[in-house]
This record gives sequence, structure tokens and C-alpha cells, in this order.
Amino acid sequence: MVFDKLAEILAERLDCDVSDITEDRTFQSMGIDSLDTVAVFMELEDRLDRNLDVDFDKGINTVGDMVRFVEEAMK
Repeated sequence: MVFDKLAEILAERLDCDVSDITEDRTFQSMGIDSLDTVAVFMELEDRLDRNLDVDFDKGINTVGDMVRFVEEAMK
């Protein structure tokens, strides 16, 4: 569920197909900087209707990293 929502957000931002988004893709390779990463995270919170406490200093570099951090924060 988290991956699907995140992939939708990224596909919309990047104007690409959702199938182009994979868990091993880095945000940097998609042209998404740290400020954009925070904006993507906030959009994901909105779509999940959750306020999550995620520490970006722990290294969210890939789509999979963000999915794992969000899933852990939702527990």
C-alpha cells in the first residue's frame, strides 16, 4: 500500500508511468533533491491520512528506504 501510493506521487511529479518507479530507484537518479523528498513525504502523509515522524537524517536515498521508514513509523 505504501509503495503504491508513493509510486503514484512520484509518477505524477516526474510525469512518467507508475511502472517506472521501483524500490531500488534513488531519489537522486530521478532528479529529486532533499527538499523535494520532504515534499513527497508530506504528500504521502496526506494520501495515507497519517502524521508520521520520520528521521530524514537516517538516510532515505531510495524509494524502498522511504517505504520501509513509513511502514515502520505506521506501526
